[in-house]
Amino acid sequence: MSYEILVGLHVVDDVIYDDYRAAMKPILSSYEGYFGYDFKVSDVLISQGNTDINRVFTINFSSQNKKESFFSDPQYLVAKEKYFLKS
Repeated sequence: MSYEILVGLHVVDDVIYDDYRAAMKPILSSYEGYFGYDFKVSDVLISQGNTDINRVFTINFSSQNKKESFFSDPQYLVAKEKYFLKS
């Protein structure tokens, strides 16, 4: 069984977001995680709440345990703090 997460984000700085992806991808791979789909979107037809979204992707893991371990990994948290929050 694999675990897939659908994520919608509003990216405000593509360069910093690309830096985040570059920093976190090796960590993601070490937990057998990968991106399944990745889209930049320009038109959101239906949205719950007032959240703007311009990026939609799936992130996949081989198990729930690996997913949880990835998101709590100290190296991932450093990359998230350094890049993701600014992007």
